[in-house]
Amino acid sequence: MESEGPLAGSFDYLSEDSYFGAKSWESAESTMLKKCFDLLTTKAGITADTLDYIFTGDLLNQCVGSEYAVKESNVPLFGLYGACSTMAESLALASMAVDGGYANMACAMTSSHFCSAERQFRLPLTYGGQRTPTAQWTATAAGALIINNDDTGPYVTHMTAGKIVDTGVCDAGNMGSAMAPAALETICQHLADTGREPSYYDLIVTGDLGFIGHQILIELSEQANIDLSANCTDCGMLIYDKEKQDVHAGGSGCGCSASVLAGYLLPKMRNIEIKKLLFAATGALMSPTTSLQGESILGICHAISIEDRRNEI
Repeated sequence: MESEGPLAGSFDYLSEDSYFGAKSWESAESTMLKKCFDLLTTKAGITADTLDYIFTGDLLNQCVGSEYAVKESNVPLFGLYGACSTMAESLALASMAVDGGYANMACAMTSSHFCSAERQFRLPLTYGGQRTPTAQWTATAAGALIINNDDTGPYVTHMTAGKIVDTGVCDAGNMGSAMAPAALETICQHLADTGREPSYYDLIVTGDLGFIGHQILIELSEQANIDLSANCTDCGMLIYDKEKQDVHAGGSGCGCSASVLAGYLLPKMRNIEIKKLLFAATGALMSPTTSLQGESILGICHAISIEDRRNEI
C-alpha cells in the first residue's frame, strides 16, 4: 500500500513481501524495523555501538516489535509506548538526553504493521470484517533518526510534551475523533509557551489524525480562534492517495508519521524547501482489553519544533 502511495519515492526501502521473509506478522514488523535501523546506521556511517541509547516502541503488547528488532545491537534501550505519537515521544526524549549532556548520540525510531495491528486490536484478517468509513489504515512502515550534537542541522529547538485528553470517544474505528482534541491542546500549549503564531511555521504536521480527525482539528482550532487552515496537514493524509487507494479515513500507526517525517519531511528541510516544521504526533492510548471493557480512548499529542537555522550559524 505504501509503495503505491504518493510518497513511495521518499522511502529508502520498499518490500513487496508483507512478511519481510519472516514467519509471522509480528516477526515481520521486527524484521522491518531492524532493516530500518541497519539502513540508518549505514547512511550515517556509524556502527550501532556508537549510540548511547535507543528510544523506540510500537503498537504491539510490551513493545515486542521493537525489542526483537534491536536485541542484537547491544545498545541501552528505552522501550516506549505512545501509540501513534511514539515517533515524537522518542524524538523528544532522545533530544533531551543529548541536549542535557547525558548522551552524545541517540536513536529515535518506531514502526507499525497493518497485519500485526489488525490481529491485536481488531479482528483476524481472514475474518473479512467490514471496516467503517471512519476507520484508518495502519501503515506498514518504519522510520528512524539519529540525534547528536552535530552542527549541520536540522535542529530540534523546542519540545512540548502532551497531556492526556479524554473526550469520551469509545469507538476504536474512529480514532481521529479521539486524538484531534489532544492535538489542539498541545499545539495551543506550544504556541503559548513560545509566543509564536501558527504562521511562524512553514508547515504544521500532525500524525496520524487522518482526514476526519484533521477536519475536526481545523474546526476546533477555529473555535479557539487559532488559524491552522493555511499550513496544517497530517501524515495520515500524505502517505496514501485517498482517491486511488481504499484507506477510508487515511493512514495511522506509529510507522506512518515516522516514515513521513524521516523519509519525506526532513529531506525537504535539508533542501531548504521547509525551514520551520512543527511535528505534532498524536496517539490513541488504548488496548484490546480496555476497548472490550467499554473504556474511552485517551488521546495524547507531543509536539516537536524542528528548524533549519542554517542562516543563523
